[in-house]
Formats: sequence, structure tokens, C-alpha cells
Amino acid sequence: MDEHTWHERTQTPLIIASLAYLVAYSWRVIGDLQGPGWTIATAVVLVTWAMFIADYLVRLSLAENKRVWFRRHLPALAFALVPVLRLVRLLRFLTHIPGMKTTAGGVLRTQILVYGVGASLILIYIASLAVLEAERHAPGANITTFDIAIWWSCVTVTTTGYGDYTPVTGAGRWVGVGLMFGGVALAGVITATLASWVLERAARDHDDEEPATRAQLRALIERIDALTSPPTQGGAPGPERGPEPRGDGGDDRPGG
Repeated sequence: MDEHTWHERTQTPLIIASLAYLVAYSWRVIGDLQGPGWTIATAVVLVTWAMFIADYLVRLSLAENKRVWFRRHLPALAFALVPVLRLVRLLRFLTHIPGMKTTAGGVLRTQILVYGVGASLILIYIASLAVLEAERHAPGANITTFDIAIWWSCVTVTTTGYGDYTPVTGAGRWVGVGLMFGGVALAGVITATLASWVLERAARDHDDEEPATRAQLRALIERIDALTSPPTQGGAPGPERGPEPRGDGGDDRPGG
């Protein structure tokens, strides 16, 4: 079995596992579970997380060139470290908006925007759960409810930082660091996508002002070569010759 076949066969089970991970983790944190409930929820979290780690390692081992595969599949590493990010794939149907121009640039921008917004929402939710779990029972903590945790995540991911709620534990602060870096990266991607869309709208109906792409230049050069290249059949073309003289030496004009 090759890496592609393994990936195709495990996509659906891993989507289900990511849902189970999200439900179990949410249940454990929001419900502030103790005893058997905490044990069950933690077991589900660990088992599903282990499934993602194992999937990543199997795909890496099946790859022909492991170094190239690693560089080209960095999102797979992110999915293994944060399993719920795989749920972003469920937003794929939103990338096919009726009436949208099916240009390569338009499709790519739509995918980046949809996946970027989805990843932002998941990042805020998971960070809220993580910081609440780290802070809830810490001495002097003020992030003690899920509502406050959501508020803190929103102001942190947008780098607003009101400062009314701050983590006091080391784990909570590390969650904040990851949230800030993730927020800056996602904001940059979404901003660049919107800027590209605005530029395309501004350049509409002004095709004569747009610079030619390499593909267009290449196609034009190939067309010119095809028109100017000599024929290959019948040998090389000889010098042009005038009309053959008449055998009788007379004038070839009518009535001559």
C-alpha cells in the first residue's frame, strides 16, 4: 500500500475521530469533570490523539522521499498536533459557491478564505478550552468560566489585548503565545486574500492594462514559432521560381 491509498482510506475515520476528540475535550473542560467522567473523557482524547500521531507516522514511512514529503505536508503535522483542525476539511463544500467565477485565482481565494475563517474559529474555541482548563482552579486566576475564556481568546487572537483578563499559570500563558502567533498568521492570510480580490475587481474590464503572465508569453512564442517554422515534408524549400516559359515562345495573354 502506498501513501496516497492509505490517506484516502483513513480520511473518513480520522474525521470521526476528530469529532470525538472535540466532544470529549469539551465535555471534560466545560463540565469540569471529576472521577470516572474525567477518566472516560481523557481516555477518548488520548486514544484519538494517538490515532492522528500514528496516521502521520505511517504516511511518512510510506512516502518514497520522506524529506520532500515532510516539507510538502506540513498541514498534516498540524493536524497530528491539533487533531480538531482536521474539521476544517468539512468546510470544503463552502468553497463551491453558486455563481462564483471558476477561475483558478477565484477558487484559490475562496478556499483560503473559507479555511482561514474556519481555522480561526476552531483555534479560538480550542484555546478557550485549554486556557480555562489551565486557569480555572489556579490561585488568583480570573479566567474561571467558559464565557470569560472565549472573550480572552477573541481579544488575544486579534492582538487587541485589553488586559482585563490575563492568565496567571505557565500553561495558560503558553496558550496565549500560541494563540497570538496563530492569530497573526491567519490574519495575514485572510488580509492578503481580500487584497487580491480587491485588486482583481479593480482591474476588471481593463485587460489591456494587465501585465502578461509567463504562460501567456510562452503560448505566444510557441504560436509564432509554429507560424514561422519551415515545412518538414517534401524537403527543404528551394528558391522561388517564376512561371515556366511557353514552348512556342508566344505571348500568354488572351488574344496574343
